[in-house]
Amino acid sequence: MTTRWQAENSADDSARYIERFDRLAERGVDLHGEARMVDAVVSPASSILDAGCGTGRLGVELARRGHRVTAVDLDPVLAEAARAHPELDVHVADLTTLDLGRTFDAAVAAGNVLVFMKPGTERTALQRIWAHLTDGGVFVTGFATDREYTVDMLDEDLAAVGFVLEHRFSTWDLRPWRTDADWAVTVARKPTLLV
Repeated sequence: MTTRWQAENSADDSARYIERFDRLAERGVDLHGEARMVDAVVSPASSILDAGCGTGRLGVELARRGHRVTAVDLDPVLAEAARAHPELDVHVADLTTLDLGRTFDAAVAAGNVLVFMKPGTERTALQRIWAHLTDGGVFVTGFATDREYTVDMLDEDLAAVGFVLEHRFSTWDLRPWRTDADWAVTVARKPTLLV
């Protein structure tokens, strides 16, 4: 099954993506807004699934902050770059069929992960993420709002899977949500089962 990322990007494009973030880091650009935000919504030393990890940039920063990070990406070029970071447990896998055989305290899909999925598969990916979360686990995602997969579609899929929407922001630095925002950062939770 070809994702939007695969359809729109070659291995050379993936290599250029890696180089772009290397250049940004060399220039001192702050690349850790997502990590600060995720760190703020999880407990110390949480187990975190980085779903669509890319080069591992977010996962490495979360590990530096004391979390245990398992990183997953479908793109083998990006996953290989993530493997350069020994603090990450990296897997090449499709989010729609993901089965790591364990659960996590939190999952994050930053950097347009959901909008690069094959159209119509986003809910399946969210179901697999749900299956990898402990009861009460938090899911954080962020993507540009000018794509085919919209915030309203995300909300519908989150509810269908069973997530409870907790917060939405227009940036990773928690600026209030506006319907005309260029970016949407969403925090949802898998409810705790009452016994």
